[in-house]
Amino acid sequence: MTYQPKSDFLRVMTERGFLADCTDLAGLDEACRTGVVPGYIGFDATAKSLHVGSLIQIMMLRWLQKTGGKPIVLMGGGTTKVGDPSFRADERPLLTPAQIDANIDGIKRVFSGYVTFGDGPTDAIMKNNAEWLDDLNYLDFLRDIGRFFSVNRMLSFESVKSRLDREQSLSFLEFNYMILQAYDFLELHRRYGCLLQMGGSDQWGNIVNGIDLTRRVVEGTVFGLTSPLLTTSDGKKMGKSADGAVWLNADMRSPYEFWQFWRNTTDADVGRFLKLYTELPLDECARLGALAGSEINEAKIRLANEVTTLAHGAEAARAAEATAREVFEKGGAGDDLPTLTLSAEDVADGISFAQLVIRSGLAKSGKDAKRLIAEGGAKLNDETVTDAGLMLSAADLGAPVKLTAGRKRHALVRLG
Repeated sequence: MTYQPKSDFLRVMTERGFLADCTDLAGLDEACRTGVVPGYIGFDATAKSLHVGSLIQIMMLRWLQKTGGKPIVLMGGGTTKVGDPSFRADERPLLTPAQIDANIDGIKRVFSGYVTFGDGPTDAIMKNNAEWLDDLNYLDFLRDIGRFFSVNRMLSFESVKSRLDREQSLSFLEFNYMILQAYDFLELHRRYGCLLQMGGSDQWGNIVNGIDLTRRVVEGTVFGLTSPLLTTSDGKKMGKSADGAVWLNADMRSPYEFWQFWRNTTDADVGRFLKLYTELPLDECARLGALAGSEINEAKIRLANEVTTLAHGAEAARAAEATAREVFEKGGAGDDLPTLTLSAEDVADGISFAQLVIRSGLAKSGKDAKRLIAEGGAKLNDETVTDAGLMLSAADLGAPVKLTAGRKRHALVRLG
């Protein structure tokens, strides 16, 4: 018989599709029912923003707080210096401390829209594991912590085993990552009473290590919970789009582009994404997800509005929807579209249509732009352009022009 959670938190995790595995479902359920459970998720600072692939974890922290728990957002200022090897074919590029600090500053901005920070019992806190990792004494760490780890067992974890089975190099630096992540859990338990670590299912081995270490060192009862690794119904990794990563920070992916990503969700994913990425009641998610034909488009708009409101605010969501309706239904050039502003010097000798497509972000390279144009997928003010070398002058750009790639991607170009 399948275990039926009694706590609000685990009921939400189960019913909305967040739960993949849990180390002790009944024990965690009881802890959630009888007190405040501090739970953490770690985010390594490998870029200046998280992308939508991390959004499922952010929503888990949000639901933990909404159901009476205490979210701990852990910035990986220390672990980023090592790099998580889980299910990677090669070693991550090493970043400088300055790059890591800059990335953390960018990532921090994401969380204010999802959890409430403060000093109360269920208020979220944000910590940086560099606080305890940077000053570790190596010999003391080996003696006090390393002795609890079996290399045989570490080699058996799928995240490591898959790399070795493919005969791909795994550096000693990377091999230390799981020990450092385990130590994070121990330190968070000691310092803040943390009882729960959450993460994607690729983190299962690392989470189990942290639980074992905490039990061995301080005899603490702690728990681990993982979410499924999401792919879209067509098998693509969540967080990517045709033009790159879908970042959560507005300065790396505009609210309109973010909204448009969710509006373009495949029909088969709408119901599932509504449950995971919005707070709409489950019966409403089911109703919207079951719509068919042209009606499913309204469900996608609802999904886009709800997710964008959480990430960027209600005003940004309304503006994105208004722009989309103007562009798609009225053939206009909405003011909220991504905009490329050119100087008079940029177009002193004219500028080719292909260059406009590249610089506006609608193509990644000259080759991509030329292929798009040759295939009839590029438009200028809603008119198809097939000549990549078409030159535009300052006079042509006197009024803002709209560029279109395919059916759904648009940008404005104007003179500054």
